Amino acid sequence: MVSRDLSRWTAALALTLAAVSGCGSGGNAATSTPAPAAGGNARELTVFAAASLTGAFTELGEAFEAAHPGVSVKFNFGSSATLAQQIIQGAPADVFAAASPATMKTVTDASLAAAPTVFARNRLRIAVPADNPAGVDELEDLADPEVKVALCAAQVPCGAAAVKALEAAGLKVTPVTLEQDVKATLTKVELGEVDAALVYATDVLASGGEVKGIDFPEADKAINDYPVAALAKAPAGPQAQRFVDLILSQQGKDVLTEAGFQTP
Repeated sequence: MVSRDLSRWTAALALTLAAVSGCGSGGNAATSTPAPAAGGNARELTVFAAASLTGAFTELGEAFEAAHPGVSVKFNFGSSATLAQQIIQGAPADVFAAASPATMKTVTDASLAAAPTVFARNRLRIAVPADNPAGVDELEDLADPEVKVALCAAQVPCGAAAVKALEAAGLKVTPVTLEQDVKATLTKVELGEVDAALVYATDVLASGGEVKGIDFPEADKAINDYPVAALAKAPAGPQAQRFVDLILSQQGKDVLTEAGFQTP
């Protein structure tokens, strides 16, 4: 009788220990292994983009995060030429948006991106301080040696566009400074360090009235096309193309148009 009761107790204890062991094992697995992102997608998306896209892409990044909970969009804004070199040298990035096809070509030639799509266009304007102390009214005024002018360096898209526009006008302008991206060039005007600069129309608009923009006909000879592509080695995988799709969508076009870009 005692032996039979002991056997029943031993069996019950064994079952209890097995159940506890099973619950403990499952609990440890759930807490030690983080849940993957939906569809196995990355949690971070890194976008390299031309400095002139700062405002529009920041807004699109917020929209992307809202549509993809748990995903964080990180931006690296700067000179397209500099960004392209960083990508070629192995910097981790998922999407590249350049301010000129020539800059994008350096990345596609390195087989780091394929089939870029033009998503926006931009044109130059003369930017002057709001009070325009030098009295600049047209492109020819920039050739006056008394007028202090800032330009982008020729190797970056805004500088290449300035060279085309000035050549189309038959003008020689000697800048007091050459900057590495359009935002730095505009800052020289905003701080009153120069009398004028050639920047994009979108940057004049983004200044919020701190500078005055002046149109000139030769800008038509130097329109910049902006291509975008998901990178071949994108750490974020499918998320990269999803961000490109957002840029190309009607929502993307609306944001870009609001920022002053022309869309194809």
